This record gives sequence, C-alpha cells and structure tokens, in this order.
Amino acid sequence: MKFVFITLFPELIAGAASVSILGRAQKEGLIEVLCVNPRDYATDRHRSVDDTTCGGGAGMVLRVDTYLAALEKARCLAPDALVAALTPVGETLCQARVTALSRAGRDLIFLCGHYEGFDERILEEADLRLSVGDFVMTGGELPALSVMDAVARFVPGVLGKLVSAEEDSFSGSLLEHPQYTRPISYEGKKVPDILLSGDHEKIGAWRRKKEFEATLQHRPDLFSTMTWQKGDGRLFLEMLGERHKK
Repeated sequence: MKFVFITLFPELIAGAASVSILGRAQKEGLIEVLCVNPRDYATDRHRSVDDTTCGGGAGMVLRVDTYLAALEKARCLAPDALVAALTPVGETLCQARVTALSRAGRDLIFLCGHYEGFDERILEEADLRLSVGDFVMTGGELPALSVMDAVARFVPGVLGKLVSAEEDSFSGSLLEHPQYTRPISYEGKKVPDILLSGDHEKIGAWRRKKEFEATLQHRPDLFSTMTWQKGDGRLFLEMLGERHKK
C-alpha cells in the first residue's frame, strides 16, 4: 500500500516512517511511503507556497497553483489513491473510518497544511477531510502520520497477526482490557490470578468485563456504537456489581 504525503517537510515524514513497525514494513515491501514537496513546484525566485488572504485577514494561505501541481505529481505516483486533506474542520478520525480506509483497497494521498490553511480550491480536490481532534496543530504532518500508522496496521503482514489489529482498543467499539506479562509479582503488585488459571472461558469473561469497566470509566460514549454480543448483558451486570463492592 502506498502513502503519499504532500508536505513542505518531507524529512519529518521520512524520519517518523523509518523506524519501528512502519520502518520494517517498508523494508519488507508491505507499504511504500513517498513525499512530494509543493515548494518544488513554486514558480517565483523565492519558491513561495503561500500568499496573503484575499479580502484581508491575518495569516498566510497555501497557494492553489503549487499544491495542485504537487497533487498532480502525487496522483502519478498513486493513480487510484484517495486524497485526504488534514484540516481542523474535517471529520474526526475514528476506528470505523480507519477500518473503512484499510478495506477500501486504495492507496492514500495526504494533503498536509500549514500557516492559515489551504486555499479552498485545494480542499475541493480532496475525497475526504480528516481531523485528529478538536484542537489546532502547527501542520498536518503529524495528523497524517497518525492516519497512516492506524491504517497501515491493517495491511497484511505489517503486524505479526492481523487479529492483533482487530482486537485492539476501539476495534470492537470498547476500550481494551488490561494486559500483563512477567514478572508475575513486582514490589507487591501481582498479575490477577484468573490470568494464570489456564481456564480460557473464565479468562475471556474477565477480559470482557474489564473492557466494559474501562469503557464505562474513560469513554462511556462508546457504548452507543458497540455491538452487544451474546452474554454481554450478564457480564456487564456482573461488572457493575463488582465495582459496587470495591
């Protein structure tokens, strides 16, 4: 899968994408990360990519000519790609959108903004507009990297097991249950006995209740989108009873 970044700072993208799981995925040919710099398509001697706002106002706006020229190059690199503009006014990224992008079978081109933002004519070329939250950042590179990281996890082979991506937090609309490893006991803090019992049915029930508990405590809004499974009602009530006893 190709990820093409239209960015003024390709070194930022290259550095972040060259390490850990993404770096290994590139070396193995599972994903390809490319950058196109709009400054390469500037036509004046200052290589300008922005200009003052029409109608007046503070800040500089990214120029349509340089960015659409860069987008044309990006489309040559990934002809069937979806174009995603990273902007604070975009749809807030969620796991459902990540899953949809991973299953679309298409590469991704990211439009990374800076300064006051994009000329609206640039945004009109995007297939979708994405935000990573209700806050403003200095540029679109870090949000775009977040989108790539989330989507790349679903590319076959990027993770050791695809089930790892499908079972992680948010994939089932609930937060993930707690995880433990050795040492079994550390400074008086022990791994819960149930996880050492070998009883997979009881372990599964414990984990499901912990998912309910974590979601109730930290993200109760997620219950509105979850799909209830057989036995969930009983486990949810058991979780509430156990919380009440604490």
